[in-house]
Amino acid sequence: MLDIDTGNTAWVLGASCLVLLMTPGLAMFYGGLLRKKNVLSMMGLCLAAMIAVSIEWFLVGFSLAFGNSMGGLIGDMMYAGLNNIQTMTPLANAPTIPAAVYVVFQCMFAMITAAILASPFAERTRFGSFLLFIGIWTLIVYDPIAHWVWNVGGFLFKMGALDFAGGTVVHVNVGFSALAVALVMGQRKGFKKTPMEPHNIPLVVLGLGLLWFGWFGFNGGSAVTAGSIAGLAIINTNLAACSAAIAWIVLEYLDKNKKKPSTIGIATGVLAGLVAITPAAGFVEPWAAFFIGIISTCTVYVVLRWRTQSNLDESLDAFSCHGVGGVVGAILTGVFASVGANGLIAGNPGQVAVQALAVACSAGYAFGVTLVLALIFKKALRIRVPESEEYLGCDLSQHHEIAYA
Repeated sequence: MLDIDTGNTAWVLGASCLVLLMTPGLAMFYGGLLRKKNVLSMMGLCLAAMIAVSIEWFLVGFSLAFGNSMGGLIGDMMYAGLNNIQTMTPLANAPTIPAAVYVVFQCMFAMITAAILASPFAERTRFGSFLLFIGIWTLIVYDPIAHWVWNVGGFLFKMGALDFAGGTVVHVNVGFSALAVALVMGQRKGFKKTPMEPHNIPLVVLGLGLLWFGWFGFNGGSAVTAGSIAGLAIINTNLAACSAAIAWIVLEYLDKNKKKPSTIGIATGVLAGLVAITPAAGFVEPWAAFFIGIISTCTVYVVLRWRTQSNLDESLDAFSCHGVGGVVGAILTGVFASVGANGLIAGNPGQVAVQALAVACSAGYAFGVTLVLALIFKKALRIRVPESEEYLGCDLSQHHEIAYA
């Protein structure tokens, strides 16, 4: 305990609060994009993620992710129940802060990841079934991937995979999980036949603002020190978000079907940049962050256009923004890394291959396991509401409430 640094501790505690704020921000962002009869139910799903994940993390989640590694695949149960957390030795991942502080910080990451997965459940899901689903998903999908990438004993960590703040653990993971759920859940009733326009764009922008603000703790806090790397991560985060937004504006001007930039489009561009810079935030120089934002937007824009023209009803585009953006960011980390690790441009082309392997393992595992879990829930627990309740709206059918009198 003699190595505990009070400045680092205070910064990570503050960053934890910033990351916590991201989940209510996401609830607003998602809620505004839906029809008004489903806005409360979406916010309820985000609250469910906060509740279920916090309990799972306390019981076994932290131990599975950061306990002593068993074969590089999963942690042991040494931290189950967080017994004697105040006397735990600081972890190798965060040697200058108390273990309890690192537990809280990582819990916030698991929480926002689970909330993002509400996307393919939007407007057609039973609240209680989702609450159970997200707790199990965190246990069998999120915890193992977090162990592989962030635990010093994890097999991807040992191979040298770089993920500063969750490109693979959070975004690739949840994006491909969302794709699996969307395939199982099927389309909303009336998809592409009845209007499903966002009901409150100002709420979307407010939610994005909270996400952007919280992302400074998400990426900056992942330095686990109150120093230059935290500052670099925050600079890169803001710069990538802005370059990505500029690229999205240009793309919408050039798009013959749009010709003018939309507020939702600009917000989506910002989100794409924030997602893509996450794995690279503390490993690249600001000039690289600028280009990561632009490249990510171009890729996400193309995939999102494809999704809207397809029959895939992944309602809020977690796959397009988080999954694809996370893949781009993780691979580009292997290209541009030059701070604390070297990538392709710095003379280490093998890093790109390692990053690609980390992406493949995370995406493949997340998609496969989530697909099986969603199928089980669909058959056994009737996770989808009946058609009559979907028509009525999940606010009334699941909560007996309406958002707007």
